[in-house]
Amino acid sequence: MMVKFISAKEVLPLRSLVLRNGKSFEHCIFEGDESYDTFHLGYELDGEIRSVATFMRNDFFEGAGEGYQLRGMATHPDFNGKGFGSALIAFAIDYLKAYKIAYMWCNARSTASGFYKKIGFTTESPEFDIPGIGFHYEMKLNLNQNN
Repeated sequence: MMVKFISAKEVLPLRSLVLRNGKSFEHCIFEGDESYDTFHLGYELDGEIRSVATFMRNDFFEGAGEGYQLRGMATHPDFNGKGFGSALIAFAIDYLKAYKIAYMWCNARSTASGFYKKIGFTTESPEFDIPGIGFHYEMKLNLNQNN
């Protein structure tokens, strides 16, 4: 199995490299990284973590049930397009479905929205700017077959 649970510290190198323009690790920590109901996944190849994603308990859509937010999705540039990110999300979907979580959502970078659509996410907002980070859409993936 290439996908595994990793620690909050293990996501920081790729977050820094891919998402924060190489800023020092303390600038790459998210509030909630260490929460008991947060989990981090890594895609490991040849003993190195090549792709990471963080999943945080966060009910965002009113009346939609229990939600998890996908954050800090980052794949090493040398390994883009190889399906590592999709593998992380597929693992998380199975994991969260087992706990009857209703949906997963994210603030997807506009440049990555095609990736999320391909996996089945729907766009739930107009495009918006996160200052210093760039343009995003709110995107949602229903996990519960009943809604």
